[in-house]
Amino acid sequence: MTMHRIVDLESYVRTIPDYPKPGIMFRDITTLIADPVGFRASVDGLLVPFLTMEIDHVAGIEARGFILGGAVAHELGRGFVPIRKKGKLPWKTIDQDYQLEYGVDTIEIHEDAIKPGEKVLVIDDLIATGGTANAAIELIRRSGGEVVAAAFVIDLPDLGGTRRLQETGVRVHTLMEFEGD
Repeated sequence: MTMHRIVDLESYVRTIPDYPKPGIMFRDITTLIADPVGFRASVDGLLVPFLTMEIDHVAGIEARGFILGGAVAHELGRGFVPIRKKGKLPWKTIDQDYQLEYGVDTIEIHEDAIKPGEKVLVIDDLIATGGTANAAIELIRRSGGEVVAAAFVIDLPDLGGTRRLQETGVRVHTLMEFEGD
């Protein structure tokens, strides 16, 4: 049995009502990653299913995905690729737009971060609608990389992100679910 199954990870997540707007229940993992037991259990839970898989890189989505993805990459002995908001990377990049509730945003990676054929595990803290994760997967695929899976601490299944990723052929692993927004 893995540590994340023994540790009640949900008890470490702080819920902030009406943030960033009325009606939203924001699931804050800063309390989870601040606790050494919660952080260790989360990292273990994210990486254990992939211990025997061929993975070249772990890609983390800004910003909490950097924290979790960096730890997973370290434990797996793999390189880390940051997926950042537009304008934050210092080298030549490729970018991908994605739809927000009220507009469009853009993420990017260095154009040489992932070589054709390399296998990539995508990590982030939460999957809601799947917009950011789908954009990250598209960037990796445009680079020639193969997404072996995407892993998240929290799934908001009512928003359909996991289903959307699975429909594109991506294996999805999550540690916990919260109903609603």
